[in-house]
Amino acid sequence: MNKNLKSLLAIVTVIIMAACTNQEPELQKLITKIENDVKPLRKEACIAQWDGSISGKSEDFDRYAQLSQQMTEYYSNKEIFNQLKGFKEGGKINDPILKRQLDILYNAFLSNQADTALLNQIIVKSMELEKVYGEYRATLNGKEITDNDVEDILRTSKNNKELQEVWESHKNIGPKVEKGLIEIVKLRNMVAQQLGFSNYHSMSLELSGQNPEEITALLDELDSLTSKSFAELKNEMDNAFSKRYNVKKEELMPWHYQGRYFQEAPNLYPVDLDKYYADKNLEELTINFYNSIGMDITGMVKNSSLYPQPGKNQHAFCTDIDGYGDVRILCNIAPNERWMDTMLHEYGHGVYAQGHDNSNLPYFLRDAAHTFTTEAVAMIFGRLSKNAEWIRQSLGLTDKEKENIAENCFKATKLQQVVFSRWVQVVYRFEKEMYANPDQDLNALWWNLVEKYQQLKKPAGRNMPDYATKIHIALYPCYYHNYQLGELFASQMHYYIVNNITKSNDISNECYIGNKEICKWMQENIFSPGMKWEWNEFIERATGEKLTAKYYAQQFNLN
Repeated sequence: MNKNLKSLLAIVTVIIMAACTNQEPELQKLITKIENDVKPLRKEACIAQWDGSISGKSEDFDRYAQLSQQMTEYYSNKEIFNQLKGFKEGGKINDPILKRQLDILYNAFLSNQADTALLNQIIVKSMELEKVYGEYRATLNGKEITDNDVEDILRTSKNNKELQEVWESHKNIGPKVEKGLIEIVKLRNMVAQQLGFSNYHSMSLELSGQNPEEITALLDELDSLTSKSFAELKNEMDNAFSKRYNVKKEELMPWHYQGRYFQEAPNLYPVDLDKYYADKNLEELTINFYNSIGMDITGMVKNSSLYPQPGKNQHAFCTDIDGYGDVRILCNIAPNERWMDTMLHEYGHGVYAQGHDNSNLPYFLRDAAHTFTTEAVAMIFGRLSKNAEWIRQSLGLTDKEKENIAENCFKATKLQQVVFSRWVQVVYRFEKEMYANPDQDLNALWWNLVEKYQQLKKPAGRNMPDYATKIHIALYPCYYHNYQLGELFASQMHYYIVNNITKSNDISNECYIGNKEICKWMQENIFSPGMKWEWNEFIERATGEKLTAKYYAQQFNLN
């Protein structure tokens, strides 16, 4: 063969091989197209959901449903999915940022490769259920009362008849949503099975980067970690409530534990934190705290909806409208410790989301490393509402007043952690079993788990869909365990801050006020990375260790 021809063929071969191996420009082109298509749809959908949550109007929910369907239809595009699949299976994407975006988009499209009509059915039924939950009100003596009223009565009343009436009235939403909930569970399972997963619970965890067996093992470990402390605290509660309500210990019922679900700590210790917040402006307290650590939330506050109004969703949430700084908070503030916690918590979500705007991250990485890592940031700040030193500095208590409440504040915080941990056990295990077999007796399953992990007695003869009264099970499925993982990471961050930033070594009283270095550390190590790394690598980079429960156990004296 002619020497020049050989050289020419060699050059052509190199060019062809380079073209075959260098797929990154083509992938970037595809990602840019997806971004240009998705961004405006997502923004409109978030605005529609926000409007509906405030107004309660059917037309707003309908608009949200239509936009959600359009999003689902887009992510159902098989041509785009096959392109992403080709890039993923080709194994020739080496740029870590491109590779991470590819993984995230692949999972997003994979979860929508089921039948489009089926996915749209789920959206429509979700919107229908959201409307029912948003509109439902419990009653007392024939008059409608809000969820805030329900919580207040359960927490403060000593009238056994009134407590039972309010608790049961709140649970009466169960039969109204039970049928729709079971339908949507089965539809979700159909989607999962079409995509090759055993059920929706497994699919949800795996597509979020979690191994279901590892999560269950972690919950088993936490069960072992908290069971002894909880048994001791539950006995203490039973003794106190037997006297408070003038009933025998064995006659205590779920409505005696000062909440709709026994997911929050009851008032067991002689410190009434609500009185410290009763005449305070929680909005101002929240702004002042975040400002003291270098986090400006005034813009978010202006765009938020913080107070109750007719038709408005009675819960609380944070929404990142566009990924570029339009972050909004929905609350229903009442002047008490629970809503102080909620405000600090939700604006924790907010500063995390807002922090992505200070990064150079591409659009599809402008989110939390994992859903539980944003929960952790929310929790590390939400805990401060019970922190005696934070209360002293924020509300102007004297040193003596602070010392008088410090021990009981810690006990109340520990009680909250242990009580909530047991509630997480119930929800996680219920959903795991419900999706494994939605045709079983779910009422019995629910109460068996409640009795096992929360040690609450089912009222005699009760056979109601009480599991369906929890909005998360219907509309935010397979998520609750992330709250617990968030608590673990919050404690891990707290230890890092105390030992490396404030250097106070005061695990119990450190409250962060006035230390702007915390903002700098969080911005650089928590907010700015977004989804750049898999969640455990992200945690190790930020704190020096992968996620561990040891700091949680140490912080709350559980070992």
